Amino acid sequence: MTILERLDSPEDLKKLGLEELPQLASEFRDIIVSTCAKNGGHVAPNLGVVELTMALHYAFDSPKDKIVWDVGHQSYTHKLITGRKARFGTLRQYGGMSGFPKKQESEHDHFDTGHASTSISSALGMAEARDLNGESFEVVAVIGDGSLSGGLAFEGLNNTGYLHTNLTIVLNDNKMSIAPNVGALSNHLKMLHRLSDISMEGKPRRRIQTIFEELGFQYYGPIDGHDIGRLIEVFNESKKTKKPKLIHVITQKGRGYLPAERVTEKFHGLGAFDILTGRTTSNNSSFSTVFGKTIVELAEGDQKIVAITAAMTSGTGLKEFAEKFPERFYDVGIAEEHAITFAAGLARGGMKPCLVIYSTFLQRGFDGLIHDVALQCLPVKIFIDRAGLVGDDGPTHHGVFDLGYLRMIPNMVVMSPKDENEFRMMIKTAMEYDRGPVAVRYPKASLIGVPMKAEMTAIRIGEAEIVQEGRGITILAIGTMVQEAIAAAHALDMEGISAEIINARFVKPLDKSKILASVKKTMKLVTVEESVLMGGFGSAVEELLEENGVKADVVRLGVPDEFVEHGASEILKGEMELNAEGIFYHAKYLSRCKTAGMVCNEECRRKNLCMIRVNAREKGTATG
Repeated sequence: MTILERLDSPEDLKKLGLEELPQLASEFRDIIVSTCAKNGGHVAPNLGVVELTMALHYAFDSPKDKIVWDVGHQSYTHKLITGRKARFGTLRQYGGMSGFPKKQESEHDHFDTGHASTSISSALGMAEARDLNGESFEVVAVIGDGSLSGGLAFEGLNNTGYLHTNLTIVLNDNKMSIAPNVGALSNHLKMLHRLSDISMEGKPRRRIQTIFEELGFQYYGPIDGHDIGRLIEVFNESKKTKKPKLIHVITQKGRGYLPAERVTEKFHGLGAFDILTGRTTSNNSSFSTVFGKTIVELAEGDQKIVAITAAMTSGTGLKEFAEKFPERFYDVGIAEEHAITFAAGLARGGMKPCLVIYSTFLQRGFDGLIHDVALQCLPVKIFIDRAGLVGDDGPTHHGVFDLGYLRMIPNMVVMSPKDENEFRMMIKTAMEYDRGPVAVRYPKASLIGVPMKAEMTAIRIGEAEIVQEGRGITILAIGTMVQEAIAAAHALDMEGISAEIINARFVKPLDKSKILASVKKTMKLVTVEESVLMGGFGSAVEELLEENGVKADVVRLGVPDEFVEHGASEILKGEMELNAEGIFYHAKYLSRCKTAGMVCNEECRRKNLCMIRVNAREKGTATG
């Protein structure tokens, strides 16, 4: 029997002798690698914190003591220790275990995390609540993977030092976020590495003052993050100090699996891979790669183009740009709000800043978009990667809110391409637009596969495209949903229903003339978007119809008013009928039902008059 087979709780871990822990660490690494090889996942971050996690659970008493994980993609060993070993094979699968801490999943998960830099602030709140309630337990925030570069982390440090709260911060210093860390604080940590000269026992030979001590923290370290015995010793010692303390731990990202040690950036988070070689089976062609090549092409002829990323150089396709134009490339670290206002300053100075950012992370800079960019009508170009449903990372990472909140901001232009060629045209359009901010949102999905055109032409702002003419019903789609609408139209044609397909291209401004002309002709409309319905694209179209007195029958398809859990994107889209089949059924029913626009009732369904597919989640009624 392996040691892991005997482990079902933190109490079981504490029963083990220190001499057994290195073997258990090896077993943890084996199950993490083998599971991620099948399911995909965050391999390198989790391999780097195996010993650290074991030491935390050995020294602290979870769930009474609260361990709060920053980002959350470092929590796999934590999940294995805290009773989720049997379900670990379902990691990141539809209906299975989340790849991030989830309160609903375990009493040992105290705060849902997915974005960086949240641990200190949330843990400080828990610690203050503990003191106000007269309770007695420890609160530990584990921050790392570059999260300390985020402004929220600085705000938490500042407030913790001021309040003198008994809070333990464990800084997991692996010199990385996804890519190598950047910034002045990262340089300070490197200086601590050099000047402290860690001995074999993990004890610094030379004492220096740190920024953390200046902020009011008791500082421990740097400490070897793979020396379990030393970590347990320091954690137990730190509990005697009832003031803010920061334990600086040095770890190796990807430790114990050679491919992850060699290419940590690739193994930060990836799909299924071959364990022996580390090779992935996924298709590398994506909208991100198209963006990277296109922006380099444009930048070669325009010295004003600069690119900004928030610790996502490779993920956003900017690696080639960074190599070719290092003086025009800025990685600001995990600091999205700063990135937006920094871009605004660059635009004010006459540059053409391209802020390239994942949709889920753009949310963190919402105020900057309004106050610093749109209010001043600055021509910042915002390229929104990973828009729509992104699959296995779940609700913290789905990029489904951007259309809704961007379209309500004055001066903002918002567009989304149906394929890679149109994407290149939109990139050029954005770079030429100088009358205010412009946003282009595009998916994580692989390319459509249309032949690539060498020449790029700009699109007239607000101009939609009639993909297919028809007289029976209008299907108005945006971005990824255009291809699904086209497929649905072919099926409708077999049923004798003539569908007019419009590729909206723009969410703001809408092409009023084309949309109104089509809807007035058919008087039946289906809108489709891979975005939230609440205030999104379909809402904008309905507002347009109302403003112009057009009373058509309308069905809006999109993401409902709820947080979508993790799972393969195809499964999630099928559940929400955001595919050709779903569009077909809704359009077919809407085009034939004599009471369209009303809500189908149970009697209608019993009589088999309603041809609409009842949603698998049994919402009770079907729109139509």
